[in-house]
Order: sequence, then structure tokens, then C-alpha cells
Amino acid sequence: MNIAIIGSGNVGAALARRLGGAGHQVKVTSRTRASARALASEIGAQAVATPVEAALDAEVIVLAVPWDAVEAIAAELYPVVAGKVVVDVTNPGRPDGSGPLFAGDGSGAERIAAWLPGARIVKAFNTIFGSNLAAGGARQGVRLDALVAADDAEAKLTVLKLAADLGFDPIDAGRLSNAGLLEAIAWLNISLNISNGWPWQSGWKLVGAPVSRPEVAAA
Repeated sequence: MNIAIIGSGNVGAALARRLGGAGHQVKVTSRTRASARALASEIGAQAVATPVEAALDAEVIVLAVPWDAVEAIAAELYPVVAGKVVVDVTNPGRPDGSGPLFAGDGSGAERIAAWLPGARIVKAFNTIFGSNLAAGGARQGVRLDALVAADDAEAKLTVLKLAADLGFDPIDAGRLSNAGLLEAIAWLNISLNISNGWPWQSGWKLVGAPVSRPEVAAA
């Protein structure tokens, strides 16, 4: 699968490495072009100059950039993303870092859906720290969950399968309106690591529930 990774920070870089390692064709772009080139060289991917160039022949586009950059990038992408799967991994936060920006008022993913009405928006991977993405999906012998929310069933299935490729247990988290809940639990994990001085390796596991295996969902 052709995948565009927009952003080369901890999460974007980890996704690029792991998806490339799983056999997907990856293009990377970043505000810092040297960063994108270094990452692409490391993993055998292709670095490109702009989000549009990355997205043109991509089947899946991953937005792994700071929230304050997303609206401008969406404006760039608008002409080229009709029908494409766009994965939002962002966690918009309040200016003081005290919690989710849209608590009780939708989500970042729903804002992106409004900015990119022709794209198929999926909320995923935002509840997973970059360190856990890089580690292959497990901590202390437990496969962590990848919670995936979307309104488009086919797009959701595509991302559930990608989550399984990355070593996570894929969990169907329902419609895109649940993205705010995913952003909230991501911020809970963030706040716990900040307040307790944890090493940013904690993750979420839903115990006692059947896993949404992609092969089952496709049947």
C-alpha cells in the first residue's frame, strides 16, 4: 500500500519506520526537509518536499503534525485527497497543556473532516505514544490496543489492518464522533506521564473484550 506520512516527529517517524518495515511503500514529508530526507534515507523510503507531493499517489495519508499546523496543511491537501483515507493521529491540546482542546465540543478529527469533506477521515494511533509504536505494539508482554474510529467502514477496515501490521490489537472504536473520546484518553495518558514523571511507555489495553480482527470485520 502507498502511504504518505506528513510529519517526521516521534510519532510520524515511528509510523514510517514500522509501516515501511511491514512492506508498505512510504513517502515522508516534513516542515524540516532535512529531517524528512534523513528519515527516508534511514528506512529506504522516499522524501518529498510538500504534503501535496506526498499525497498525490498515496492510498493512505497520515497527519502526524502539531495541531496548529493541521488547518493549513488541510488547505493544501484539499484538491488532491478526494476518496483517499486520511488518518488523524493528532491530539489537540489547550494552550496551557491541561487537556484536550475540544473537550465536550467534538474533536480534532471532526474539524479535519469539515476541512476535507471529500476525504475519508479516520482517527487512529493518537492513543499510542511514539515509543510504543517504535517498540512494535507490546509492553511488558502485552499487545497494546489501537483504537480506530471512522464513519467510512472500508476506510476503518484499512486502518485496522494497518494497526495489525504494526503489531497492535486493532479495536473498532465506532464512528468518527467517538474521536473526542480517543483524544480524551490520550490526554489522560499524557497527563499521567507528566505528573508522575513516567518514561512515556504506558499504553492502553481493553481487557475482556473481543479484538476487532480485520479478517473478521471483512467477512
